[in-house]
Amino acid sequence: MNDIRSLDFNLLKAFHALLEERSVTRAAARLSLTQPAVSGMLNRLRENFDDPLFVRAQRGVIPTPRALDLAEPLQRVLRDIEAMLQPAQFEPASAQMTISIAGTDYSLRAVVVPFLTALRQRAPGIRVAMLPIEDDRVLSQLERGELDLALMTPASTPPELHARRLFDEEYVCVLRADHPVIENGTLTLDRFCELDHAIVSYAGGGFRGATDAALEALGRTRRVVLSLPSFLVLPEVLRASDLVAMVPRRLIGDLAGLALVEVPLVVPGFTKIVAWHERTHANAAQAWLRALLFEVCGS
Repeated sequence: MNDIRSLDFNLLKAFHALLEERSVTRAAARLSLTQPAVSGMLNRLRENFDDPLFVRAQRGVIPTPRALDLAEPLQRVLRDIEAMLQPAQFEPASAQMTISIAGTDYSLRAVVVPFLTALRQRAPGIRVAMLPIEDDRVLSQLERGELDLALMTPASTPPELHARRLFDEEYVCVLRADHPVIENGTLTLDRFCELDHAIVSYAGGGFRGATDAALEALGRTRRVVLSLPSFLVLPEVLRASDLVAMVPRRLIGDLAGLALVEVPLVVPGFTKIVAWHERTHANAAQAWLRALLFEVCGS
């Protein structure tokens, strides 16, 4: 029977890195160790578990059935140890740490800006790194600790994550304040469809969105002449042209030179949520940051 005293914490971390990276070289880089050092740790792991654990493949290594059986309890042990090492109390005013948040440029304006205002007042030592959202990588990024929070929609959120609703967003019709078509703050549906429209397409190059689906249900169409990859430049485009756009309301609340007009058209909005991993769910600092986010941006 193997002795637990021969199995140290660094061996468990190496085991976890090998399970995720499936490569001795990549695991060594992730652990800031040399490849021979990780190979030596793997040999010790094999002795402790009396199993090869990983065998060479064309690219890297592949885990044995025994290694795969150990993956879940290993993650649980590492998570529990990490929780043990966290301070029992979290003091925002004196905290020194970095939090990473993934989101779109819309999330930057609608969520992160008000969140940062409150964060700077209550926890000035906390730095925030904003990263672009990549739906297909969010789960692995949160698992690896590359991200702490992700600002998403329910449809794009992996079911393995914790998630909580922040708010529901609606679309409004926006154009420049002195646009010649403005009359009594309203537009007929005919006039709305006759105007040239701008649209934001995150994938790039798209000329169709939720507004077009809503018009199609009424047997109508519009003319989209500009497709942008970001909301950030859209206000400048609208101020400098006769284009009109359907925009999330939270983006235009205090933007000078623009006007909202009523259109007899209901365009379905979307729900913004914040998602995080079980890995940080019980962490006191992360829990405080999430609570502040809900307080400032929730509705």
